[in-house]
Amino acid sequence: RLQALIDQSARGLSIGYYSPTQIEYAVRYTYGVDSQLIDDGTYFLVHQGDSFVAAGGWSKRRRLYGGDQARTAPDPYLDPDGEPAGIRAFFVHPDWARRGLARRLFEACERAAGRERFRSFELMSTLPGVPLYAALGFTSHERVDVPMADGIALPCIRMTKCIAPPGEGG
Repeated sequence: RLQALIDQSARGLSIGYYSPTQIEYAVRYTYGVDSQLIDDGTYFLVHQGDSFVAAGGWSKRRRLYGGDQARTAPDPYLDPDGEPAGIRAFFVHPDWARRGLARRLFEACERAAGRERFRSFELMSTLPGVPLYAALGFTSHERVDVPMADGIALPCIRMTKCIAPPGEGG
């Protein structure tokens, strides 16, 4: 069910930002379930009945993007005293987009990461996600072309944000 949400989100919300080839390569080579987030208890889901309609999480590990298909070993932990936590794998079903679900997921991530002493976030945003993250207070730093296969790249933007101290909200 989670992979189905990822595929529907990527295919539905990336139109106009990426070519059809980039979208299909991203679904195959970059986007995917990251079981390490699930195992770490840092991934959140919103469901309607038996269907997942939104998902997103944060990470206390070094990997900034990508699902299980790109992992060869567990990723090392970050140091909350000097390294930013990651915001990872946000996907919303197109029928549920722009209803505040991603914002709610982010707020849960911010509270959880703050409780573990992290003071900032870093993320690699896809182009469709940049407006959301900018509205959440993230600052854009650089464009990164994420390599996939056959010379196809996925343009993304590296972004950062300070985490609100516990008790102050997002």
